[in-house]
Amino acid sequence: MIILIFFLAHWYLSLFAQTFFLHRYAAHQMFTMSIFWKKVFYVSTWVFQGSSFLSPKAYGIMHRLHHAYADTENDPHSPLYSKNLFDMMKKTLVVYVSILNNTKVIDEKFKKGVPYWPAFEKFADNWFVRVSWGVFYFLFYWQFANHWWMYLLLPIHFLMGPVHGAIINWFAHKYGYVSFKVGDTAKNLLPIDVLMMGESYHNNHHKFGGRANFGKKWHEIDPTYPIIYLLNLIGIIHLKKNNDLNYM
Repeated sequence: MIILIFFLAHWYLSLFAQTFFLHRYAAHQMFTMSIFWKKVFYVSTWVFQGSSFLSPKAYGIMHRLHHAYADTENDPHSPLYSKNLFDMMKKTLVVYVSILNNTKVIDEKFKKGVPYWPAFEKFADNWFVRVSWGVFYFLFYWQFANHWWMYLLLPIHFLMGPVHGAIINWFAHKYGYVSFKVGDTAKNLLPIDVLMMGESYHNNHHKFGGRANFGKKWHEIDPTYPIIYLLNLIGIIHLKKNNDLNYM
């Protein structure tokens, strides 16, 4: 039971960091926040993602490229140009690292307003720090796992951020239903998204790229949006008045 709680906590906390801070804030700037709160969410993203911490700067730029070039050769992660899921993840990693290390030529419009905390990213991206997180996960399982199969969950812990991205970028471009006509293969993967905190409403998101609530139909409940609404209500973030407007 302890291992299951730990796994679910890591799954949803990491997912929240990705959808709230990396996706809706860093990439799409659906809301604003103060420098203090930006640093708070920077640190919490590192804590929640752990060994698979993703740079808000690199993630934000890469995701903007995905929207601009969806399902073309310039898309950082399109199933149409990958042999399988793992091939797509490998290609995504190559693009991500090239953006992170500033070796890829990027149009300035894709960099505009992307959050960047150089000192903290240098610390969080250090391999000693990443491995330390991995050791922590292993030791936790060593202490509390009571069946051998539980250790099979460890690779997901190690790669939690990329796993979440791969689920949407692969499966939500292959399976699901389409509510809106868009210029790519984005689909709504789940009719009720309790697994991906709203991220699986991918067709909706590609149609309304700047909309903070990813759900559109009555049954499409976006679990992240009430949190965003509450944070806006208490003044931690400030939702943009017209958040249906794409960043482009």
